[in-house]
Amino acid sequence: MDRGKLLAALDEYGNRYPQEMQTVNRFVELVEGEPRCYERDCWRGHVTGSAWLVDPAQERLLLTHHKKLGIWVQLGGHSDGDPDTRAVATREAEEESCLEVDLLDERVFDIDIHTIPARKSDPQHFHFDVRFALVARTTDFVVTSESLELEWVPIERLETRTKEASILRMRDKWGSVGEHNLHTSLDN
Repeated sequence: MDRGKLLAALDEYGNRYPQEMQTVNRFVELVEGEPRCYERDCWRGHVTGSAWLVDPAQERLLLTHHKKLGIWVQLGGHSDGDPDTRAVATREAEEESCLEVDLLDERVFDIDIHTIPARKSDPQHFHFDVRFALVARTTDFVVTSESLELEWVPIERLETRTKEASILRMRDKWGSVGEHNLHTSLDN
C-alpha cells in the first residue's frame, strides 16, 4: 500500500505548522509502522479523511450532527483501504451531503488524532484524521443516513453548534490562510 504520498504531505504540513510536530510525528509513526493503517479494523488506529466544506461564498461551514457520536463535527469518514486521503475526504463529503464539491487546496488543511469510543464489537481506538479544504458548488444538501442533521453554520459563529477544539483550530487556520491563498495554491 502506498504510504509515500501521505508521508510527504505530513512532512510538508509539519513545515507549515511546526507547533503541531508532536501530532505529525504520531501520524508518521502509525503510517510507517502499521501495515493496515488505512483499514477501519486496525485498532491501534487508522487513517480517516475529512472535509472543511464551505459554501460557495466561503462564509459558512457544513457541519453534521453525527449519528454515531452524537456531536456536531465536519464531514468525513474511513479510508477503507484507500491511501489517497484527499480522495477519501472528497468522497465522504459528497456521500454525506449529496453535494458536488471542489478541492480548494491540494495541501493538507489540518490533521487531528482523536479517540473514538468503544461501540458494539469495536474497541476504543484512534482516528488519525487528514483534513482538506473543499467548497460546495451549491448549498442544497441532503441529510443521509450518516447524520441526524446537517447545517450550514457561519464560520465566525461555529461555537453556536460545536465546542470541538479541532474545528475551532481549523477556523483559525481558515482565517489566517485566506481565500486568495487557497485558490493560488491550486493554480501552482
